[in-house]
Amino acid sequence: MGRLQEMLKVGPVFSYFGRVFKKDKDGKYPASTNLKMMHGINKISIVLFLIAVIVMIIRAFTRE
Repeated sequence: MGRLQEMLKVGPVFSYFGRVFKKDKDGKYPASTNLKMMHGINKISIVLFLIAVIVMIIRAFTRE
């Protein structure tokens, strides 16, 4: 059971969202052009995914 709990931890996922949407002032993570582009694309995909989920929820509740 401990191994399953270890695999289902979501802490690293939320720390990644923090890194993507927040500027790194401490200089802990390397900054290159490729990394900045990747984070920019990830921001766009996260926002579009959340918009799609919201639209799906609204459509599910407004159907007759």
